[in-house]
Amino acid sequence: MKVLNLRCANGHGFEGWFGSEDDFLDQNGRAMIECPLCADRVVSRLPSAPRLNLSGAREPAPAPQPEAAAPAPTVSAVTASVSGMQPPDLQAAWLSGMRQLLARTEDVGLRFAEEARRMHYGEAPNRGIRGHASPEEREALLDEGIETVAIPVPRALDGPVQ
Repeated sequence: MKVLNLRCANGHGFEGWFGSEDDFLDQNGRAMIECPLCADRVVSRLPSAPRLNLSGAREPAPAPQPEAAAPAPTVSAVTASVSGMQPPDLQAAWLSGMRQLLARTEDVGLRFAEEARRMHYGEAPNRGIRGHASPEEREALLDEGIETVAIPVPRALDGPVQ
């Protein structure tokens, strides 16, 4: 099994696992590989360092000490912490946030506009929902005072969350 470092045309880095170099070339040539973040199929291989298994004893890291509960971070604190993150860490954080969003909301599919109206007018209980709405449907919801946010879900997360 070969683990290759890949990058899409939008600069998102990810790993791909292939049986051989020929398998990668064949799948990439047929546009079968896509970025898990943006679904781009223009993928290139990045150089990778060989894996070195170094033996030897290492001292265990000290166990983290429990801390007192901290107040929720402010927007400026979150912005400051994100600005120093590297792209792979940002991608991982974004995917983690998307998984949480998917786990905490109900997928109502194409009934999104209808269900948002029912909740707005008190005909259904308020809850977190997600689904699909056309730009026209989102505009009509906004005209009725119902705010929505369009969030693109990566195709890799569309379906069962693993």
